[in-house]
Amino acid sequence: MALSEEQAKRILEKLQQVLKVNAALRKDKEVLQQEIAQHKNKMELAQETIAKLDQQVELLKFTGTPMTDEEKKQFERRINTYLKEIDKCIAYLEG
Repeated sequence: MALSEEQAKRILEKLQQVLKVNAALRKDKEVLQQEIAQHKNKMELAQETIAKLDQQVELLKFTGTPMTDEEKKQFERRINTYLKEIDKCIAYLEG
C-alpha cells in the first residue's frame, strides 16, 4: 500500500505541475492574441494610409502636368469609380 500511495502523490504532484504550466500557457496565449489584434489594427491603419497616399499621388500626377489621352481616360475611370461609390453610399443611406 505504501508504494501505491507514493505513486498517487507523485501523480498528483505531476498533475499540479501540468495544471500550472497549462495556466501559464493560457495566459501567454491571451497576451499573444491581444498582440495579434493590435498588429492587425496597425496593419489596417497602415493600409488605409497607403491607399490615401496612392490617391494623392495619382491626383498630383494629373494636376501638375498636361495629360496624355491615356492618362485622361484613366483619370475619367477613376472619377467614375468614385461617383459609383458615392451613388452606392447615397442609395444605402436612403434605403
